[in-house]
Amino acid sequence: MKLEQLIGEATEYDKKAMLEIKKPKSWLKSVSAFANGVGGVLIFGIADNDSVVGVDDAKKAMEVISEQIKTKMDPIPEVLLKAHEIDGKKIITLEVYRGDETPYYYVGEGNYTAFVRIGNESVIAAAMDLKRLVLRGKNRTYDSLVTDYNFDDYSFSKLKAAYYKQTKKSMEIKDFESFGIIDRNGMLTNAGALFADESPVYCSRLFCTRWNGIDKASGVIDALDDEEYTGSLILLLEEGMNFARRNSKKMWKKESDRRVEYPEYPERSIFEGLVNGLVHRDYLDMGSEVHIDIFDDRLEIYSPGGMYDGTLIQD
Repeated sequence: MKLEQLIGEATEYDKKAMLEIKKPKSWLKSVSAFANGVGGVLIFGIADNDSVVGVDDAKKAMEVISEQIKTKMDPIPEVLLKAHEIDGKKIITLEVYRGDETPYYYVGEGNYTAFVRIGNESVIAAAMDLKRLVLRGKNRTYDSLVTDYNFDDYSFSKLKAAYYKQTKKSMEIKDFESFGIIDRNGMLTNAGALFADESPVYCSRLFCTRWNGIDKASGVIDALDDEEYTGSLILLLEEGMNFARRNSKKMWKKESDRRVEYPEYPERSIFEGLVNGLVHRDYLDMGSEVHIDIFDDRLEIYSPGGMYDGTLIQD
């Protein structure tokens, strides 16, 4: 067995030169982070420079690892312990599977602490991370949560018009319930709050800017056009598309029997990108909003959120 093979099989891994028996938090935080994330492998007996130092008593070490997980993790994640031999030395791999009962806490010093992976580090889960983990552990999504807003206090003219345009039918109360917009007691879900004409969700906003140049650097005139929209998701989608149309060039040429148009940006592509931005944005991130930024050479759609494990998309 080669070390490269062990590491190559894991999308997430951490390595320890030795098993810290008196300081289990030093490695159990990775167990918590892996279970709260996409899973991962913890390797004991490997130094930071990837040299194989081995574990003195692999059998005893595996017993300690198993016991510490049982007594200091809540709930107990699903793991797989294995011993391997590399260059005549014993190493241990602890494979931690992605958990369904999140958050997975490390229990020690009288505290319950959940960890998540940020890049190649295991860090304490922030408040927003904990909210996501609790929702995942309950098999719930943000949009399905019931709010304190009563259906009767809000109008849905934009949603009803869009529904009729697509189906040629009028929306009925049963449709609102079947689509998960209201619950049986007539209270809006988060999805319903986002579709209401006057959406009470503060971060349901869209910022649109046509910049003067190829970046946001200040000049004689910074922006050529600028709009801020708030309200229903359908309103944001419609106004975002209108802004993009208003600030995009459209070339055309005349042929014998028709006119052929060459838009600066395919409208369908903008539509798909904006739908993704509005629907898949992280609505738990209250300090940001969706942006459309149009430059001389490109159109960008920004949506709050990020890579699942916290790494940068550039990496």
